[in-house]
Amino acid sequence: MSEATDRPVDDDAWAEACAEDLEAEKARRRAQYGQQPGSAAEELRKLIDAVADKVSSLQSPLLGMAAQGTVQQVIRQAKSAVEPVIERNPELFDHLAAAGNELLAAYRSAVEGQEGRWTKGTEGAGGTGSNPGPAKKAAQDPSDPRDEGTGGSEHIDLD
Repeated sequence: MSEATDRPVDDDAWAEACAEDLEAEKARRRAQYGQQPGSAAEELRKLIDAVADKVSSLQSPLLGMAAQGTVQQVIRQAKSAVEPVIERNPELFDHLAAAGNELLAAYRSAVEGQEGRWTKGTEGAGGTGSNPGPAKKAAQDPSDPRDEGTGGSEHIDLD
């Protein structure tokens, strides 16, 4: 008999070892890099809580106690309106975040392209760049019918 068949076989030993290694690696990364951001829904919850805490902590002498109570009521209503949406559709916020990133990338690309066209070949305020427009090309072409050559000089009486 071989040694491999003498030992009891534990099918989950490999899975348990992998899970332990994965948890250890996650703990090491959290210690090294800090807590990773959660999903967009979790981040929205954190933002709402932070804004609510900040607004609640503001004590303004201009706002009376009734106004403070109203502000806190509005905050509670906003949180109660947003929480069910977050609970029902947490992936919605991930999709919205991805769409926002795509829009930002498209905008950035368009702006960089336009800046490239604006600055391409300009050599000063006169606009004499390496890519002259069609009017300049026609003016430089001697066979252009619009070019009537050098005209005779005429005296123009300004009086």
